[in-house]
Amino acid sequence: MCIVLRMDRLLSEKEERDTLAWLDKIPFSRHKKHISRDFSDGVMVAEVVQHYFPKIIDIHNYITSCNTQQKLRNWNFLNKRVFSIMDFYVSEETVEKIVSSTPGVVLQVLFFLKDKLGKLAFSDMEIQQAEPGIMAQLAEMRSTEPTETPHQVRFFPETSLLATRQVMLEKELQVEKLQDIRKNLQVKVNKLEELIKLKDKRIEHLTSLI
Repeated sequence: MCIVLRMDRLLSEKEERDTLAWLDKIPFSRHKKHISRDFSDGVMVAEVVQHYFPKIIDIHNYITSCNTQQKLRNWNFLNKRVFSIMDFYVSEETVEKIVSSTPGVVLQVLFFLKDKLGKLAFSDMEIQQAEPGIMAQLAEMRSTEPTETPHQVRFFPETSLLATRQVMLEKELQVEKLQDIRKNLQVKVNKLEELIKLKDKRIEHLTSLI
């Protein structure tokens, strides 16, 4: 279920303290001085996700900038490529407020992001240990006959469900990247086909002259 961010209330003092303390545990590429400004371009938000899900985000896609359009591009990329597969979304109205460094807004987003990541996050070691078993169980479930009796159905414990979710997030991102590669290759193929047609026409013209 996708988290719908509600910006119609301010965070309590405890929620703010907990969120700031949580951020202090994350190694950022630059020092935090002013939360509303530091996180306005989305880069440090991307670094938060990278800290928990290093395999589902390419930090090089996010460019540190004071330019409004670049900030918007970063946030759009986060929504489209990362948050979408986490069932998390930051509205355009909220993004505009964040980009303009409206006090308190990005901290609210980070508060909800902290909660979401806390439910999904597993360490790399735990994922490596869990993935083979999870993928085997998923394969078994896919091959199970629909006539299987109820007592044969197995349910994942809570930890396995969370690990499964992270594995699936990584797989979904890999699929998206492959789809983008395929689209780019198709564009190149189309251009080559156009060049070949032009070349063929040129050959026909020269042949006619001979």
